[in-house]
Amino acid sequence: MATDIREIIVQLESHRLWIETIGEQGDKLGIDESDLRDVDLSQYPLDQAYITACIFDGMDLNHKDISSSLLCSSTFISANLEGTDFCKSNISYVDFTNANIKAARLADSECIETVFAKADLSNANLVAGLFDETDFRNAILYNADIRLATFERVLLNGAKLTGIRGIEEAFIKSINIGTPEQPNILVGEEARKWLQDNSLSSE
Repeated sequence: MATDIREIIVQLESHRLWIETIGEQGDKLGIDESDLRDVDLSQYPLDQAYITACIFDGMDLNHKDISSSLLCSSTFISANLEGTDFCKSNISYVDFTNANIKAARLADSECIETVFAKADLSNANLVAGLFDETDFRNAILYNADIRLATFERVLLNGAKLTGIRGIEEAFIKSINIGTPEQPNILVGEEARKWLQDNSLSSE
């Protein structure tokens, strides 16, 4: 985590120019293993960027456009991401534990082993996302839209699923309602029925 803040800001400025000039000037952002908690990201675009293994913990990034970016292995623990756009981003191996992701857009995103434990994804758009071994334990998914999303070995123990939408149109391959250590895997229609039953719960 040795990257200098001034150096990061130079790269952010260059990325903004790259987006404004549609690639004619500046350079696409590529940062790895940097702690961004002391950087004011409010005026910089973060879409179409490579931001891997970076720390965003506790940051306020609500309604930020982080679409079409590669964010693998970064952490957003307890961050405010309400209304943030992760559309078409690769957020595999990202840690969103305890984050506020209400009404965020994760459509067409790739979430392999992504951790959403205890995160609030109420009203989130998960349409056509790929969720493979994604950890939603104790997450809040009230009214989330999962149309055309793929669920495979997704951890759902303790998740609040009331009002979840699009279950009929989702590709529910398998879910794990146990733990990684003691899995309880439901497959296919059995998994879909479990989701439907839990989406009707009155919690």
